Amino acid sequence: MYAYLIGKVADVSGDNLVMEVGHIGYNVRIPGSVIEQLPAVGEEVKIYTYTSVREDAIQLFGFLTKDDLEMYKLLITVNGIGPKGGLSVLSAMSADELRLAVLAQDAKRIAKAPGVGSKTAQRIILDLKDKISMEDAFTPLENADDSAAAAASNNLSQVRSEAVEALTALGYSASDALRAVRAVEQEDMNVEELLKAALKKMF
Repeated sequence: MYAYLIGKVADVSGDNLVMEVGHIGYNVRIPGSVIEQLPAVGEEVKIYTYTSVREDAIQLFGFLTKDDLEMYKLLITVNGIGPKGGLSVLSAMSADELRLAVLAQDAKRIAKAPGVGSKTAQRIILDLKDKISMEDAFTPLENADDSAAAAASNNLSQVRSEAVEALTALGYSASDALRAVRAVEQEDMNVEELLKAALKKMF
């Protein structure tokens, strides 16, 4: 129904954000992790939204980035994870952290989310592992509309992916390898240079 809302922060209570848009107040459910990133009451904010329509309720769920929204949409396709469950997961971990956990098959990390047990965490990994790739962990979704930026980002993500694969071949866990590569800030390295820099992050 709504792709996003741009308006003023009117009130924040628990996981509910009230946005004033065109003199109308919208209740938007948001992850707990988003609350600290919101601007002050009275200031403008852009929220990407998902509309949940049920027989007894219509609810808006909101996120600060397209990436968070897309990960949320993937989450709620998992059997047993509804709109509230997806919000709970993304309250406990960011979209990036969830992506890394799925790629690393780290069910324990996902199971830390409120209301998510080990079986549900395993189901999330099983259902999402083929829907995301290692490149997704390094390619900002916001670059998708900028062809030049997208091409550069894709080249960088490919280099980073190869470095992660090299680290896992050396015996490091996928989770540790992903985090080490992401911790390297330089963006103009080749695979060998990035691998060396990432190895320093492992110690």
